[in-house]
Amino acid sequence: MSNLATRHLLALALLGLAAGSRAETAPPSNLLNLAASASVDVAKDTLSVVFAATREGADAGLVQTQLKQALDAALAEARKAAKPGQVEVQTGNFSLYPRYGQKGTPSGWQGSAEMVVEGRDIQGIAQLTGRIGSMSIARVTYGLSRETREKAEADATAQAIGRFRARADSMTRLFGYSGYTLREVQVSGGDAPRFPPVPMARAMAAAAPAEEALPVEAGKAAVTVNVSGSVVMK
Repeated sequence: MSNLATRHLLALALLGLAAGSRAETAPPSNLLNLAASASVDVAKDTLSVVFAATREGADAGLVQTQLKQALDAALAEARKAAKPGQVEVQTGNFSLYPRYGQKGTPSGWQGSAEMVVEGRDIQGIAQLTGRIGSMSIARVTYGLSRETREKAEADATAQAIGRFRARADSMTRLFGYSGYTLREVQVSGGDAPRFPPVPMARAMAAAAPAEEALPVEAGKAAVTVNVSGSVVMK
């Protein structure tokens, strides 16, 4: 066999392999893409409060000392209420940086310190805020504990999958088929607030009056699970 004939046969074989590969990877004509979702509303059961203190002055060391004193006093009070899983206490950001005047020359120092108190004892944390006198409230965030989120996600997943299967069955019969087989599926989810978040005010220089507890209303969150995929109608 000549070299020309050999090359011709090789080219035909390669074309046949390519055509077969395309035939294998092409989606079936009776493929149906579907999506379904479900949401479960649950009460938020965690509270996170960020306390902050700001100080400024001409001497960096003095500003840093004042911030440490404010943070130490707040930590001492917060640790009295600390309970594992219920009221957790930790320090946050601590920064010190120079201020500059109009001509670009240093004009003093400014710094800030943070303390974070969070947990499931919402009322206990709210009462604690009234006893912190050396720092002010900077941010308040409500959320879901891991146990609450996992349970809500399990409920929403079961509902979303049920809706996906019901939709697949209904659509399959409307197209004149008697059944279907699952080809691929993706499940994703998350939680989101039911209402738009309220912008948080920056920490004020003056602390809140002693024994004035933070008013709390946790609200609810919607845990949503999405199911999408495709089935082959039979």
